[in-house]
Amino acid sequence: MSTVRKSITFTEKQDHWIRTRIKNGDFTNDSEYVRELVRRDQESNHKLMDLKNAIDDGLQSGKSKLKVSDIIRMVDNGEL
Repeated sequence: MSTVRKSITFTEKQDHWIRTRIKNGDFTNDSEYVRELVRRDQESNHKLMDLKNAIDDGLQSGKSKLKVSDIIRMVDNGEL
């Protein structure tokens, strides 16, 4: 995997926070911390897109003929 060098600017408060995380042993350096934040954001975005797609699928599937009580019973019985 190739890498790309980036230059980012932080406030003093943000820099202090990053250095504290490194000092506590949570990360070994600034880059590791920022990469972890990007990975978390990517994962969160994937989950959000999956949810949006599921909602779209549900909306496109049409209206159910089942009553809410029927759906609850089916879920309770492991049928759904």
